[in-house]
Amino acid sequence: MHLFNFGINHRTAPVNIREQTAFAPDKLVTALADITDTGGAREATILSTCNRTEIYCSHEQANENSLIGWFCDYHRLRAKEIEPYLYRHPGDEAVRHAFRVASGLDSMVLGEPQILGQMKEAFATAHKTGVTGKLLNQLFQHTFSVAKQVRTDTQIGASAVSVAYAAVKLAKQIFSDLSQKTVLLIGAGETIELTAQHLSQQQVGHIIVSNRTVERAQKLSDLVHGEAITLAELPTRLHEADIVIASTASQLPILGKGAVEQALKKRRHRPIFMVDLAVPRDIEAEGGELSDIFLYTVDDLQNVVEENLQSRREAASEAEEIIELQVNQFVNWIKSLDAVPMIRALRENADTLRQVELDKAHRLLASGETAEVVIEALARSLTNKLTHAPTAALKEAGLEADKPVIEAARRLFNLKV
Repeated sequence: MHLFNFGINHRTAPVNIREQTAFAPDKLVTALADITDTGGAREATILSTCNRTEIYCSHEQANENSLIGWFCDYHRLRAKEIEPYLYRHPGDEAVRHAFRVASGLDSMVLGEPQILGQMKEAFATAHKTGVTGKLLNQLFQHTFSVAKQVRTDTQIGASAVSVAYAAVKLAKQIFSDLSQKTVLLIGAGETIELTAQHLSQQQVGHIIVSNRTVERAQKLSDLVHGEAITLAELPTRLHEADIVIASTASQLPILGKGAVEQALKKRRHRPIFMVDLAVPRDIEAEGGELSDIFLYTVDDLQNVVEENLQSRREAASEAEEIIELQVNQFVNWIKSLDAVPMIRALRENADTLRQVELDKAHRLLASGETAEVVIEALARSLTNKLTHAPTAALKEAGLEADKPVIEAARRLFNLKV
């Protein structure tokens, strides 16, 4: 039985290819059943996210091409369309890849933790479907353990590496407890959406989303149980915000110094923490000169992000060392599986001989022989039968000058000759 991983990701394939090879969540169970029934896999797990689609499986050695053929057929793609983007990881390379992916070392954002949860969900689906066995069960349990060790023993996930996360982390450092704070988000694009998600995870008190089109603001606010308003409402609502984070595509400032001054008066000069993530800027720079306004721009946060990225790169180097040690450990476990059938057969053979000699001893005792005579006969006969086969093999090896067999016997039986 062999371990094999193949797939595509954000490094190897553009989004239009990734879209064509993704597995819909409601089709996963069917796909897992199909790849193990007709695709050549003994065991299988499918990991499909926005940035990667990859399959982990155990298979017979000659089945790698049939597995990839199944993948192409399932997605109705010709092999030549997908081959340029496909990576293949056999054996220990598959183990190393799984450990790196789960630890966030292969992610678009280095060290991001979401992929570990996605891998756990993928494995849980496969396990529940009944298409995992000894090899994949052990692989994924070991993978999750390695990812935990990497996060515990390194600083891979300790620092913010997106401006959205950095903005929220800075707000958390300033206010400590966000549960009683109101956050005003200006814009409804990807950066603001990511910021809203981070804020929601921090259990912020209230989120107001303001956007040029209120429909987009409403859609985003619904996701975080917030409130949607138009940009026109900003002057009358700004004073409610303890934190303002802006990121729009406007070519002109959304918040001028005058609007900020009016908001401060209504707040009786309670401070406002502002982060302007837009280029061109959404908040006039003069607003940051006001007392009780703490204004940060995207450049301020980008410097923090770059420092943190370097910190993560250093941590990634430490993580690679941990992973390499764990790969060796897991590969050694796989190698030990080759000996399992032989060990089982050896024990079964010895147990059969034991039972035969034990039955013979019982008969002798029943016939009136003394216990001493029966024990002596049992020990002698069992010794002779257990050593007969290896003795005969060693004699033959001696005649043929087969030194490897003789050396193997010395190791197996711990002989000091």
